[in-house]
Amino acid sequence: MLIFRVVKARLAPRDLALILVVVALLGFSFVPITIGLREVPPIALVALRFFFAAVPLVFFIRRPRMPAWVVIIYGFAIGVFQFGLLFLGMKLGMPAGLSSIVIQVQVFFTIGLGVAFLDDRLRRDNAIGAMVATLGIVVLAIYKIRDGAGSTFIGLLLVIGAAFAWAVGNIVAKRAASEYEADMFALVVWSSLVPPVPLAVVSYAFEGGPAMLHAVASASALTWGCAVFLAYVATLFGFASWARLLHRYPTALVSPFALLIPVSGLASGALFLGESLAPAQALGVALVLTGLIINLYGAQMRAWMAQCC
Repeated sequence: MLIFRVVKARLAPRDLALILVVVALLGFSFVPITIGLREVPPIALVALRFFFAAVPLVFFIRRPRMPAWVVIIYGFAIGVFQFGLLFLGMKLGMPAGLSSIVIQVQVFFTIGLGVAFLDDRLRRDNAIGAMVATLGIVVLAIYKIRDGAGSTFIGLLLVIGAAFAWAVGNIVAKRAASEYEADMFALVVWSSLVPPVPLAVVSYAFEGGPAMLHAVASASALTWGCAVFLAYVATLFGFASWARLLHRYPTALVSPFALLIPVSGLASGALFLGESLAPAQALGVALVLTGLIINLYGAQMRAWMAQCC
């Protein structure tokens, strides 16, 4: 039975702090991804990520109160298709930095699917804020392309497909939480059982077979630590918290915060990998932040300007 809730137009301070932590960690996760990919093929690394997210917690966490097919669909959407298509697209020519930007079109997929299937309302401030933030993402993408980060057409299509899969996962989680009041942490744990086997098969077929197995078996402690970080911090904490926030608030209010992920990724790369931040990138970051401020506080800003004028 669908449980109706009062639609919230603003994030509570605690939830605002939580979502900022989540996007910061998801952006930072590109650092352990970069380190892990030095030794382990990309799809194999994703398989390890979800294996550790499921085992051993699946033996201690009660299965979420929802039909098994919902858990399986979420697992395929997020684990197999989102990350599988993302890393396959990167393998076929999409640079990592450009991929982290292009995949943020999931914001519009999520908002559109939310309006279509969840009866979410699209407020004017949400639309304006998303457009301004997207302009910032376009600036970042243009810089990446001019800096030599080209891409293949098939790689681009695969990353856009990954963005759509992420949006589908968002809607499945939000609908499941509304209909079954299920624990989102349990959903992420149990759905993480779905991706490892399909991804391992794909990895074995396309990433060198025995060479892939040897790369995994001979990986350093640092690489294994990166896989564990991606499993416990990025997947279990990050995606479970993200799903909870999507349950509590309209998708048009929460999903634009994902546009901060490449911003956090750029900052993390500068801090931990020695990457530089060009003026054009700083402009893109400023536009993303401005768009998010409009998304959150547009009504209050208009009221303040009306009083002043």
